[in-house]
Amino acid sequence: MTSFIGRTLASISLLLVLSPTQPALAQIASWVPVGPDGGDGRSFAADPSNAQHLYLGTTNSWVYQTEDGGASWQRLAKLSKGDDLILDNIVVDQSDPKTLMVGAWILDHPDGGLFISHDAGKSWTAVEAMKGQSILALTQAPSDPKILIAGTLKGVYRSEDSGVHWTQITPLGSMELHEVESIAIDPKDPHTIYAGTWHLPWKTTDGGANWHNIKQGLIDDSDVFSIIIDPTLPSVVYTSACSGIYRSDNGGELYRKMQGIPMTARRTRVLMLDPTNRNTVYAGTTEGLYKTLDGGVNWRRMTGPDVIINDVYVDPKNPQHVLLATDRSGVLESDDSAATFKASNTGFSQRQVSTLLVDAKTPQTIFAGVVNDKSYGGVFVSNDEGASWRQQSSGLQGRDVFSLSQAADGSILAGTNAGIFRWDGTNWQPDGKIVKGQQKISYVVRKGKRVKTEKTVMVPGGQIDGRVSAVDASGIIWYAATSSGIYASADQGISWVGGPVLGKTEFRTVAAVGPVVVAAQRTTLSLSQDGGKNWQPLVMPQKLTWLHAITMAPDGGLWLGGREGVFYSEDHGQSWTEMSTLPISDINGLSYDPDLKRIIVTSWASSWILAVDPADRTWKFWDAGWRVHNVRSSGGRLLAATLYNGVVIEPQKAPAKIAVASNP
Repeated sequence: MTSFIGRTLASISLLLVLSPTQPALAQIASWVPVGPDGGDGRSFAADPSNAQHLYLGTTNSWVYQTEDGGASWQRLAKLSKGDDLILDNIVVDQSDPKTLMVGAWILDHPDGGLFISHDAGKSWTAVEAMKGQSILALTQAPSDPKILIAGTLKGVYRSEDSGVHWTQITPLGSMELHEVESIAIDPKDPHTIYAGTWHLPWKTTDGGANWHNIKQGLIDDSDVFSIIIDPTLPSVVYTSACSGIYRSDNGGELYRKMQGIPMTARRTRVLMLDPTNRNTVYAGTTEGLYKTLDGGVNWRRMTGPDVIINDVYVDPKNPQHVLLATDRSGVLESDDSAATFKASNTGFSQRQVSTLLVDAKTPQTIFAGVVNDKSYGGVFVSNDEGASWRQQSSGLQGRDVFSLSQAADGSILAGTNAGIFRWDGTNWQPDGKIVKGQQKISYVVRKGKRVKTEKTVMVPGGQIDGRVSAVDASGIIWYAATSSGIYASADQGISWVGGPVLGKTEFRTVAAVGPVVVAAQRTTLSLSQDGGKNWQPLVMPQKLTWLHAITMAPDGGLWLGGREGVFYSEDHGQSWTEMSTLPISDINGLSYDPDLKRIIVTSWASSWILAVDPADRTWKFWDAGWRVHNVRSSGGRLLAATLYNGVVIEPQKAPAKIAVASNP
């Protein structure tokens, strides 16, 4: 056997060469994203020399592009190693279409930055002067392309050299001019600037030397989301706020509120003028798209109320062609001036995939469960290894899907944020009928004496209706880890029994081999050796403080993964051994793959996928190029779920796998 020192040196050498913490090229990933299409789109920008060439910002640091007007999209670049940059502002330089500028911010954290590319997005540079700034607004002066104005949490900034250097033009430490959500520049005079804050709009006519509040006619304390100026008549200004849409005919000095939009849809995130008709204005709200043909006198809703709109693009060459960037439903496209819309998400995959299932009989069929997409999410299925997908969510009613499992008879179960559901071939039907034991007393006559007898009978006990984080239907007995405890079904889901385990609820995962069952919360473990009838507590590994994943090997070995790494037990949790040579920690996934006959390990902190032999603890790895979880085998290839980029799949020609010895 290889010596301990030899194994340690081999591991150290491997880590020095191939450490998963080393940066990778943002545009290059070894595994291929395949969908499902859709997700959150945030902002559009058009190439001024080609109206069919558009850029699209997202909520997870990625910039996409289309060269066919939105019919298909391609990933262009990722602007950060992390997945937390929200790209709400993209500017294509009017004087040089190969120069792109992107303003970014981070949710619930005062951070972000400005990124510039001079080669149409192939390479990017973070602008030093704006590092750490949450850039909520960014625009270029129509009359002088070298002038850029940015709105940040700290105030308004100006650049006079195409974004290289920046100067704050609002008073430092101002108690009013900060948290700037929207910016507009007069089309003829670059010194006249409008700034919308989280509480009211402001204006300067001297490039920022002096500012005055333009709130007359607006409801006090209105968050100003969007400001647009009529390019042919700059005195006409439209402003959207949390209190509604306003129009001014004297450069913002006096506003009047537009009527015709319900109060429930008053959060108008974006306003957009038809470039060929200044009386046609689109308003993207949190409850659909509205449109006016008469400068705001009358409005009509053009989509359903469930469409949350972040940006609107109107083709200047063909104003009947309208695109919407939306939450959950991705990009929507209209070719009839917004009368009708259809999805236009080919190649755009921003889904938060929580779970994957590969059909046991037809491995080219893949099911993906997603979260945070309401009616646009649920379950998606592909019958061609991810080449195409269709939504299969009828009956889920917008529920998040956390777990998918397939029984031996082919039944598919979904664990959701509100109960268990089973696919019947057409719809998802509620499952999880609970039965409870109830003592039934009866009397019989024996040898002339009346004798009292008691027996336990099962009676209806309601429905599993809370969060179901994990479902395992692979064995004779099915198990579910839920917010109200652990449940088991011995009759293929007809009835379920269970509840709190050792007085505990809020279980996150469950694993079983035969009658041995292990259930886990974040910081506790429970073991049953009789199919869930009786339970005993297990002591977690001393070093492990936060548990995220468990699995069991066919030999009964128990594996845990969490913040501090991977641990295993060969005696049902009585003692634990740490996999100390594994190069990753912060484990987010463990599963036994029957095809590979290995434990698959993934991490929040790395793009590596490890496959550990449970017999001798040797391991090999792949670098997926993405931070993944829920790895599965399909037709000899691996595929994995990502938090923000849908499903990724191993290329046909897999990269070399490196085997490394592990613990003795």
